Amino acid sequence: MKVAVTGAQGMLGTHLRAYLRAFEDVEVQPIGRAEFASDLSSALRGCDVVVHLAGMNRGDEQEVAQTNVALTEQLIAALEEVGGQPHVLFSSSTHVERDTPYGQSKRQAADLLEAWAQRSGGRFTNVILPGVFGEGGKPFYNSVVATFCHQLAAGEEPAVDSDAPIEQIHAQEVSRRMWQMVQDGQTGTVRVEGTRLTVQELLDTLREMRRTYAEHIIPDISAPFRRDLFNMYRSYLYPAHYPVPLKLHTDPRGSLFEAIKSPSGGQTFMSTTHPGITRGNHFHTRKVERFLVSGGEAEIRLRHIFGDEVQVFRVSGEQPSYVDIPTLHTHNITNVGTETLLTMFWTNELFDPANPDQVMEMVEPQ
Repeated sequence: MKVAVTGAQGMLGTHLRAYLRAFEDVEVQPIGRAEFASDLSSALRGCDVVVHLAGMNRGDEQEVAQTNVALTEQLIAALEEVGGQPHVLFSSSTHVERDTPYGQSKRQAADLLEAWAQRSGGRFTNVILPGVFGEGGKPFYNSVVATFCHQLAAGEEPAVDSDAPIEQIHAQEVSRRMWQMVQDGQTGTVRVEGTRLTVQELLDTLREMRRTYAEHIIPDISAPFRRDLFNMYRSYLYPAHYPVPLKLHTDPRGSLFEAIKSPSGGQTFMSTTHPGITRGNHFHTRKVERFLVSGGEAEIRLRHIFGDEVQVFRVSGEQPSYVDIPTLHTHNITNVGTETLLTMFWTNELFDPANPDQVMEMVEPQ
């Protein structure tokens, strides 16, 4: 199956592409500004599914509205030129319930796509989303979650101007639900439900997570929404925050350190690795995972799955230090010493072979 994703370089587009990377029978065609500016029809040719995420959501209200409608009209023109009957999913917003230029533009874009589906015989799903957040989000642009996490990670103290009720959902959960709509052939208007809370409750939760994590404790992430918030917060700490040295308690018997503390349980295991051997080369979309070398010398390498820059951390059992692996980053660990490497690994969830959240990908770009 070939899936086109417009707005592919945006926050939600990045998460959807990462989610689909786990499916070997899915080919993703990213569509960004370059394709809209050149030959959009060629990019859409042969696509079975089109997920239309491209749009503008900040700026002059009239410009935002005009841009969103124009992008949809351009997409429809290209679809009609290519022909076929793909399944088109459109990321709308709960703002359609408001009489604003942005909300009006979302309603107009959905009406245009519905009319295209009726003319062409294609399928159309109007996906109405609450506030969406996810790693890679731009502070002061994508969501209040991104703004608060960025400020807290930078040591700032955000303020709540208005303690309004909000509804939030993580981009990976949106990706999962959209893909299920494709699998089920679901059409029409679908309202995706998120987690409801107030702005103050959100900030209080994130402050609690910052305070707990500063004490080397993984906060309570037993609920998926809290896990998603924690992944979001720590994404702004990477890479400058790591590796984090732990306090060694030493006496005549030897040394002791507290490796992992968390009320969430999870799974811990140890591994030995021979000199020159590399473990890993995979990424996660939701797991919180810690690497902690307690003996030997190692290099931990990480790369965002849609980037080329490789981040390298040198760690040693002489000073136990942890690196918490960010989501959407493929990673590995190599024994660069002459002795056996001893590593402790922890993840917040038990391994489930039916839903492993572990996608193989080499760290070094091929």
